[in-house]
Amino acid sequence: MRHVISLFTALFVGFSLTSLFAQATKDSRSAPPPPFTDYRYEKPGTVRKITTRDLPAPFATQSATNGARVVDRPKGAWPQAPAGFKVELFASNLDTPRKLLTAPNGDVFVAESHGGDIKVFRGISADGKPQRTETFVTGLQQPYGIAFYPPGPNPQYIYIGDTDAVLRFAYRNGDLKATGKPEHIADLPAGGSHWTRDLVFSQDGKHLFVAVGSASNVEDPDSNPEEKDRANILVMNPDGSGRRVYAFGVRNAGGGLAINPKTGELWCSVNERDGLGDNLVPDYITHVQEGGFYGWPYYYLGGNPEPRLAGKHPELKDKAIVPDVLLQAHNASLQLTFYDGKQFPAEYQGDIFSSQHGSWNRSVRAGYEVIRVPLHHTGRASGEYEDFLTGFVLPNGNVWGRPVGVAVAPDGSLLVTDDASNSIWRVSWGK
Repeated sequence: MRHVISLFTALFVGFSLTSLFAQATKDSRSAPPPPFTDYRYEKPGTVRKITTRDLPAPFATQSATNGARVVDRPKGAWPQAPAGFKVELFASNLDTPRKLLTAPNGDVFVAESHGGDIKVFRGISADGKPQRTETFVTGLQQPYGIAFYPPGPNPQYIYIGDTDAVLRFAYRNGDLKATGKPEHIADLPAGGSHWTRDLVFSQDGKHLFVAVGSASNVEDPDSNPEEKDRANILVMNPDGSGRRVYAFGVRNAGGGLAINPKTGELWCSVNERDGLGDNLVPDYITHVQEGGFYGWPYYYLGGNPEPRLAGKHPELKDKAIVPDVLLQAHNASLQLTFYDGKQFPAEYQGDIFSSQHGSWNRSVRAGYEVIRVPLHHTGRASGEYEDFLTGFVLPNGNVWGRPVGVAVAPDGSLLVTDDASNSIWRVSWGK
C-alpha cells in the first residue's frame, strides 16, 4: 500500500491523498497488555486506570521512533465525543494554535506559538463560530503561557510565557489589541527540547508559577549546565522578584499548569521521559506539593530508579512523589483545565479536561485525544481517567489532529486547539 501511495504521489502532484489515507489498511498489530492502550482502542467514555504496580520493567519493549505522520483531515473525519455531546469546528486556518485561555470578560485568547502572536476570539454565533477575531499582539518568541493579573473580574495585565522570558502587557477588560510595549518580568532558560513555558497565578494573586521543562531526555544535571534551572516549577512575585523553585524533578510541565478553584492547589500535566519502552514512563497529571521532588532524572513515579543513571543520588529515592493520575506513556499530556461551566451535566462539575498531543516514542500511537479526570466533586483524583474526545488518528495510524489547548468558553462549552489541522474545536452538550 505504501508503494501504491508513493506512486500516486509521484504521478499526480497536488492530488489530494485524502481518500487513499482513509482507505489504507488498518493497523493489525497485537493489542497492548492492559491497562495500557493505544489509539485503536480509545473510545469516548472508556475509563482507564494505571498504577505503579502495572509498570513494566525498563526496556521490556524496544524504544520506538514513530513520529506523527500528519495528513489533511479526510472528508468525514471528525472528533468523537461521548453520547449527548456535539462537536463543531469553531475556527480554522490558524497558525499552530496552542494554549487557550478565557478572559474574565469572556474573550478567548489563543497563543499561535510558531507565528509568534496572540489571537482573541469574541462571542459565539448561532452556528458555533467566533463573532469576531483579532490579533492582540505579534512579534513574540514562541509564546505559550497566558495569564491575567490580578485574578478576578478586573485584570490590569496579561502575562505571556515566551520561550525565554515572562512578559506582561497592560490590559483592561475588552482590549482586543495590546496598547503598549511589553514589560519584561523575568528571564527564562531557553533552548533544548522543551520550549513551552506555561504560567498561572495563585488564587490570591501573590504568586506566579512558571513551568520550565528539561533541556534533554535524561541528562544528569550534575554534569550538564544546560539543565540549570530546568525541569522545575518556579514561583515568583508578580513583578518577577523573589524567584525560587517551587517543585523539582518535573521533567516537563511546560504544557500545563492550572489552579484547582475548589482547593486553590497548583496542578500540572507532565511529559515524562523517553527511551525505556512503549509503556514506560507514563505521563501524569497531579497536584503539586511545595518543595516536592517528582523524580526526574534519577527516579520516576516514586522511587523507581532510572537505569541510565543507576546509583545516582540515592538520598532522593524516598523523597520521589507518586503522582495522582498516571496516563499512557508518551501521551504528551499538555494543557489542563478545571470545568467550571454550567452547560455540561452536573457530574462533570470541577473535573479536569486535558489535551493529549501524542508523541513519537511508541510503536503504536497513544494520546491524540482529550481526556477527562474525574475529581468526584471533592477536588481530589482517585487515579482513573476517561477518554473524552477521540478520533484524531486514522485507522492506518496517520494523524490529522493533535489536541493542545483546552478551555471552558463563556457559554460552558469546551474549546480545544488542534495544531495539526490548525483548528479549534467546540464541544457542547446537546445534539
